[in-house]
Amino acid sequence: MKEYLVIYERALHNWSAFSPDVPGCIATGDTRDEVERNFQEALAFHPEGLRLEGMPIPDPVTEAGHVAIAA
Repeated sequence: MKEYLVIYERALHNWSAFSPDVPGCIATGDTRDEVERNFQEALAFHPEGLRLEGMPIPDPVTEAGHVAIAA
């Protein structure tokens, strides 16, 4: 099992998601819950497409953190 970092972005009317470690794998949804489900499905399906193209399945290497500043 591999665990990937996922970035969720709120836009004006929807949400989007992507993983820096899995180029080309993206999802959108009307809500955060919906985009999470959609990305889970996309990420489960994406390796099959990579295999068909003869490409390796990337290992998760990205980490994330937060930095606080005075505002």
